[in-house]
Amino acid sequence: MMAASDPGGPPVPDSHESCSPTARRLELSLTTADGVSLAGCLRAVDAPRGAVVVAHGMSASMDNGAVATTADAMEQAGFAVVTYDARGHGRSAGRCTLGELECLDVAAAVDVAGELSDAIYLVGASMGGIAVLRYAAGATGISGVVAVSTPGEWELPRTARGLLAAGVTRSQPGRWAARRWLGVRLSPEWRGLDPPARLASIVEGPLAVVHGRNDRFVPAAAAHKLFAAARGPRRLDLVRGMGHAFQQRAVAPIVAALEWASATSGRPSAATT
Repeated sequence: MMAASDPGGPPVPDSHESCSPTARRLELSLTTADGVSLAGCLRAVDAPRGAVVVAHGMSASMDNGAVATTADAMEQAGFAVVTYDARGHGRSAGRCTLGELECLDVAAAVDVAGELSDAIYLVGASMGGIAVLRYAAGATGISGVVAVSTPGEWELPRTARGLLAAGVTRSQPGRWAARRWLGVRLSPEWRGLDPPARLASIVEGPLAVVHGRNDRFVPAAAAHKLFAAARGPRRLDLVRGMGHAFQQRAVAPIVAALEWASATSGRPSAATT
């Protein structure tokens, strides 16, 4: 299935407190299988249609405005939502591995999501998209995956932004700068492992790919590559006016992708009731 969207809307603030404790929101303390402590947040709803785990991209956090706005929209659509700061980010411990060990972060959040519903969905953007694909490729029982602005291969674009990203992630001075200016603690070790398109080919269940037509960091060709690799039910949404990762123009397409995954996996969907 292919679609094109232009949801529009105003820009999202850079950050806000997304998990001020209330009767509906609960701060979480997660521990991964390799012993990393993660800060998290649960958005609870009555009789949830499913539980969504949201994985942010590099240099973001669960309190980032775009991440929180996306999670809020999922909550309003009837899904319980688990967000967290990935390793090496925000209030979590550990070091960022650019999607390699972040699948263990996803697993820790899935443990919480599984207590809320037997219908579990994964939504990840950029590095978070790699993390959810890596987790889903080795897991069963996932009702759907939404990969947002996710690369298809382990390669950086030959642009000024791509060269800057390479310098930040693959050199000692770059890692120092990332910690000082971006608040990201990067691991000096990075193996890459299977490319995301390979992971997409292993994922069981529905896979939705959401990508911005204006993404200057990961070209839209990557979305086509992920879509082509998928072997199960699949959906591709190329969004006009959308750049990279979570942002206002991505919110409606992401919720629509969840609705589609819910219907495709045989769960009740607001789009069909």
